[in-house]
Amino acid sequence: MVDDSAQLYTMEGIAAAFIILATAYLVAGTTSVYTPGDSHITDMQLEVLGNDVLAVMDTPIKNGDPSELEKYLSDWGDSNKNAFKERFSKLLNNNTGPEQDNLQFSTYVSYRANDDVKTKQFVQSQEMTGYEQAVRVTRLVTINGKPIGSPVDVRTGEQVVMVEVLIWRG
Repeated sequence: MVDDSAQLYTMEGIAAAFIILATAYLVAGTTSVYTPGDSHITDMQLEVLGNDVLAVMDTPIKNGDPSELEKYLSDWGDSNKNAFKERFSKLLNNNTGPEQDNLQFSTYVSYRANDDVKTKQFVQSQEMTGYEQAVRVTRLVTINGKPIGSPVDVRTGEQVVMVEVLIWRG
C-alpha cells in the first residue's frame, strides 16, 4: 500500500528546519554584547585630560600668587578671552608625537547673581553642531571682585565661580 503521507512529513520537516535556522540567525544577529571596558574609554580619556588642563591652569606658580585661571577669569575682555582660548587649546591638544590632536572645547562660567545662579559662555574654539559626543569637566575658582567686562549682575566681592568646559573631538 503506497501512501503520500511520507512526502508531507518530509516537506514539513524541511520547512521546520528552515524556520529554526531563520530564528537562530535573527536571534544571533540582533544581540550584541558590550563590555564596560570598551564602551566609554575615549570619554574617560577626554574627561581626565580636561580635568588635568584645568588643574594645571588653576595651579599658581608661586604660593600666594593668583593662578593662571584666576587671571583669565578676572578680565572677560576679548584679548583675555583669546589668550585663554589659545592657552587652553595648546594644553588640551598637546601631544608627544609630531601631530597635534584636534580637540575642541566650549567654556562657560556660572556665577551667583542675587539669589540666582546664571551661566555665561566665556569662550569656544568651535561651534557645536549637536552631533558631537562631548564630555563635561568643571572646576570651582575663587575670584576677587567683579571681573572686568563681565555681565552687570555679577557680584562685586570675592566669590566662587564654576568653570565648565565641554570637550569633544573635532
